[in-house]
Amino acid sequence: MEKKPHFVRREFPPREVSSVLLALLLAAVLLLNALLYLYLSKFYISLGRAEMDPGLCPFGYFKLGAVKNCSPWLSCEAINREVRKLKCVGEGAVKKVFLSEWKENKVVLSQLTNSELKEDFLHGLKMLKALQSKHVVRLLGYCEQQFTILTEYHPLGSLRGLNETLHIPKYKGMNTWHRRLMLAIDYVSVIRYLHSSPLGTLVMCDSNDLDKVLSQYLLTSDFHILVNDLDALPLVNRSAGRLVKCGHRELQGEFVAPEQRWPYGEEVPFEDDLMPPYDEKTDIWKIPDVSNFLLGHVEGSDIVRLHLFDIHAACKKKDAAERPSAQEVLDTYRKVLTLLIREAAMPGTREML
Repeated sequence: MEKKPHFVRREFPPREVSSVLLALLLAAVLLLNALLYLYLSKFYISLGRAEMDPGLCPFGYFKLGAVKNCSPWLSCEAINREVRKLKCVGEGAVKKVFLSEWKENKVVLSQLTNSELKEDFLHGLKMLKALQSKHVVRLLGYCEQQFTILTEYHPLGSLRGLNETLHIPKYKGMNTWHRRLMLAIDYVSVIRYLHSSPLGTLVMCDSNDLDKVLSQYLLTSDFHILVNDLDALPLVNRSAGRLVKCGHRELQGEFVAPEQRWPYGEEVPFEDDLMPPYDEKTDIWKIPDVSNFLLGHVEGSDIVRLHLFDIHAACKKKDAAERPSAQEVLDTYRKVLTLLIREAAMPGTREML
């Protein structure tokens, strides 16, 4: 009679099973950390490269759309001959803005409307030329004689329309804490760039309320932020004792920094000559309010706010000298992004360990 083989099943002691599971869990955590490190390293390296060599074109040239070659900024003659106005899409105190067309590309043509403000207009052009980078809208050409500037067109418009854009079905997938925090990082990156620009420390003066700030920035189709309006960027030069004042009128409200408000009370009438000047830390004061708008009210945004609480409290220090630099704020934002991505990728891992 043929004997049937007996299979002996080995029973692992509970302690050995838990050790194996723990080892597997640790290996998974290490692998995930490595992947996150590679992803974030690639992300930050790409940021650095783009900032050093934006658009891969030298000064005085631009590249538009899928075109590989760089073209020189368009001259007065080229703008008059090749650019066709389509419709007016905006008008401010300084200029009128037209959606236009150049060689089948949508572009933006800005023209001065108030001759009394031509110095502001030309200052904005000077800044636009000097500050071309990944943080600034792309300049395509200009004509000083006709007070005309040609820039790249971004169909999503200014940051004021962010929430409306995120309710469009095409962009609903972007309405996450992660994407919104990256927009806030973009915004602080612009401030940091202006504070350490090739021209020196520049202050974003067109920023007396939230709506005004948002109108200065564009939202790109790949969800990044560009500064668009550079008409009011005075220079701080501490070594020369040069501070700034944003305009010649009294500023009020909680949005502007304390040092921007009239310090002598209601009983003393405002006089521009008596108003003390200030530095770039006025921009730092406004960061929490702008970021609060950018973070919105989506799942996870309150957790982001909690992690940013300390740096935002520092930004709101009444003494401007005690506020962090834009670089310090940016570093904190990036650390929070890294931390929250890691925690989102490994929910419950800390408790399991």
